[in-house]
Amino acid sequence: MQPKTHQNTPLDERITGALVGAAVGDALGGPVEGYSPEQILERHGGRVHGVVGPWHGDDWRTARPLAPYHKGDGHVTDDTLMTHALIRVYARVRDHLDAYAIADHLVPDLMTEPRWIPELESEALPLQRIFLAEKWLVTRIHYGHADPREAGTGNIVNCGAAMYMAPVGLVNAADPRAAYAEALDIAGAHQSSYGREAAGVLAAAVAAACTPGATPDSVVSACLALAKDGTRAAIERVCEEAARHTDFESALRPLREAVTPYDTVGPDYRAPSLGARRPSRLHAIEELPVALGMLLVARGDYRHAVLGAVNYGRDCDSIATMAGAVAGALGSPAPEEWAKTVAEASRLDLWEPAAALTAVTREIFDRDVARRRTHEQAFASLGGPACSD
Repeated sequence: MQPKTHQNTPLDERITGALVGAAVGDALGGPVEGYSPEQILERHGGRVHGVVGPWHGDDWRTARPLAPYHKGDGHVTDDTLMTHALIRVYARVRDHLDAYAIADHLVPDLMTEPRWIPELESEALPLQRIFLAEKWLVTRIHYGHADPREAGTGNIVNCGAAMYMAPVGLVNAADPRAAYAEALDIAGAHQSSYGREAAGVLAAAVAAACTPGATPDSVVSACLALAKDGTRAAIERVCEEAARHTDFESALRPLREAVTPYDTVGPDYRAPSLGARRPSRLHAIEELPVALGMLLVARGDYRHAVLGAVNYGRDCDSIATMAGAVAGALGSPAPEEWAKTVAEASRLDLWEPAAALTAVTREIFDRDVARRRTHEQAFASLGGPACSD
């Protein structure tokens, strides 16, 4: 399989591909989250190749550990709820965001605006569905009055911030360094250590994927140029292993083995080790390196990358969210039948947030150009080179 390039895919299609692709990956991974590839194989009589039902069938309302959430049947999870919430913040601010924008807009959105929650099959506050690591935003900022730039300190270190950072990469399309910096600022309200670092690198990956002519290899190179400490080491090691494979089936176990030295959760995803999710310069979240690895295995093909992420198990809804976002930004969209099924099952318009973010992205670019011209003129007045037209 040869790497695919999408030189002429326009911005609006890349944004739509990334956001719809992330939501579809989320929905496909949700029902098998927390299990191993072997358990998934046994439960489904083979690999997952599309939308499947709940792990416990009709007993999803009461069967632990997933109850009361209806995971499966095309329902998105909190990854998508948080992504759409961040897009609403961009739509309000209509400019680049920082940690204070999260405090001023995202936190109230989670606390005060009832929305349809697919896994609960009812309207509820997003706060009532998001995981504990995301509830931390409300606890620390709204109730604890923490400085938003530092509010993430003390939270469990996981993929909670990285899972919804694709919009930051899209707003900074083709500028991974700017995406990385903006995501690190935003994520300071939510995460610290390698959880915050992963948010920056995921945003950079999406931005790099939007560059005309980008490939999975160029995306990984952009990530490695920016990533620090254990995050960089984990991405490098996993992607070295991924380059040896052209099919996700053969890659499932080797990618897990490659990321294991950097993962703090341990072999049993539902029984984390005592050292799990604590700050460290040596470790990394598992989800981002594996998502990038699956992207390489698939040579950028959405279907192959996302199915690899889903069948990997463990935190596979977030892995598939990330893989789907980057593949979509590269110009490989989610299959139409999957997107339609997920949108109908989740009772969400998956295309409206993309249209809203596209409009905001163009506005922000115009603002950036004006700001850059102002700076060039000021610098020229100080004796620097004349500004360009």
